[in-house]
Amino acid sequence: MPSALPIADPAPADGLLTPGAGAGDVPFGVYVHVPFCRVRCGYCDFNTYTASELRGVRRDDYAGHAVREVRWAAEVLDRSGVPRRPVSTVFFGGGTPTMLPASDLAMILRAIDDTWGILPGAEVTTEANPDSVDADAIATLQRAGFTRMSYGMQSAVPQVLATLDRTHDPERVPVVVDLAKQQGLDVSLDLIYSTPGESLDDWRTSLDAALACEPDHVSAYSLIVEDGTAMGRAVSRGELPAPDDDLAADMYELADRVLADAGYGWYEVSNWARLDADGGTDRHASRHNLSYWKGHDWWGIGPGAHSAVAGTRWWNVKHPAAYAARVLQGESPAAGRETLDDDTRYVERVLLAARVRGELTTAELGREARGRVASLIARGLVDGSAAVRGRLELTLQGRLLADAVVRELLD
Repeated sequence: MPSALPIADPAPADGLLTPGAGAGDVPFGVYVHVPFCRVRCGYCDFNTYTASELRGVRRDDYAGHAVREVRWAAEVLDRSGVPRRPVSTVFFGGGTPTMLPASDLAMILRAIDDTWGILPGAEVTTEANPDSVDADAIATLQRAGFTRMSYGMQSAVPQVLATLDRTHDPERVPVVVDLAKQQGLDVSLDLIYSTPGESLDDWRTSLDAALACEPDHVSAYSLIVEDGTAMGRAVSRGELPAPDDDLAADMYELADRVLADAGYGWYEVSNWARLDADGGTDRHASRHNLSYWKGHDWWGIGPGAHSAVAGTRWWNVKHPAAYAARVLQGESPAAGRETLDDDTRYVERVLLAARVRGELTTAELGREARGRVASLIARGLVDGSAAVRGRLELTLQGRLLADAVVRELLD
């Protein structure tokens, strides 16, 4: 089952917020969590449910519940005095959002637009498995206003996919990429490396297969074996080898080199976008994910979804049955919430912005942290020329040790 929710203050049934100064001054996005999967992958710790785990909740009813939360959310923000803002990004994640009919996803998106308005040129993404969409579904999504498909490719090597409990045929990936391109949609491919038993050659095979599809964007995440997952239990019993940190570093360096040679630039530690004509990554970077790393506001719709608006962060109850009961009663689906103080905001700003190329300024750092930048440059972890321009930018070695860099800045 998915991991537990954070422990924090109880959330009021009316969901009202107490906005501070500057509420509404940053962009506003919407995340929609669709918690359904056909099978549970052994490594997955996300809030997802297979048909046997739904306890009588009908997947067919989910879109209606999500629309109710959208409308209720707008009322809460209005009553809380948070200025209405049009939506700059929408992201449907999961789970597998495309386990729902494309018409259901379109209905939720239409409700978001009718409620808040979606900015012209907004980025609207849905995640999908390669075997969960076809030409008709993708065409329906494009007509509804989706602009981007994010496919869970993970690997092109059958035995690696089997270890991950992924069920799609790797040959399906170029097919669905082409279907999205035919509709004029941007395409992102998600990859996982350091799977137990995966070799460096296996990883190169997956990178080459991904690049052969000519996506606009590639995400590459090092596998984390979580406690409580099927893979975690298999590793603890010795049935699978634990990921090797040194091999994972080699895989990251290979990915960065291969992607750079193919015309992709890193803009966040685990994300690369096709370079623009000016050498930047703005056109194809994930604007929604950047909004998290930059500290923008977003409302999370659905079971277990997290939100952050006007200095308050909260998370919904996890199970779809509990979520449906709250929403149908007109109550907040939130399980807990917390108000961020200045110290927490600073820690999170450094923690997240340091991962984004050129996002964190040295002026934002505290006096002691600024004093440590010279040492980080000397050790090859921070780019010196960027620091001269007032930006903290990780080098390749710094990206490999990003957590250590952040800890040093925050100590």
